[in-house]
Amino acid sequence: MNTLSAAENLAAGVWQSGLAQVLGGLVVVAVLIGAFMFGIRVRNRESAPPKTEEHPHRPDDGGLPGETTEYRQGAEMPRTDAEHRLMPYQLNHSGTETSPQPPDEEKRKWGGISSGGFGSGGTGHGD
Repeated sequence: MNTLSAAENLAAGVWQSGLAQVLGGLVVVAVLIGAFMFGIRVRNRESAPPKTEEHPHRPDDGGLPGETTEYRQGAEMPRTDAEHRLMPYQLNHSGTETSPQPPDEEKRKWGGISSGGFGSGGTGHGD
């Protein structure tokens, strides 16, 4: 026995034939085209981007405002006898000091044995 009404049979037939999917797809495409056109209208109402000559320029020295260039080197660890040891709050906070000249090439290179890169499969360049 068929318990579906005529309207339900028609709706089921439309869905099974694919007409509903096509109409749904057309609605989605129409909404996307409308959103695209709306976005173009909103963008046209905005002010234009600044021209190249209107952009801010860097200072003549090439640095940014508030930027400093300095070289850092490790701070010497103060040495004391066993009776007068230093406590952590008496040490320098940063552990480095400023230096007027760059470090020489030998100090910049790591002299220890390297284990290689992760997953490289090698023993490193130090062996």
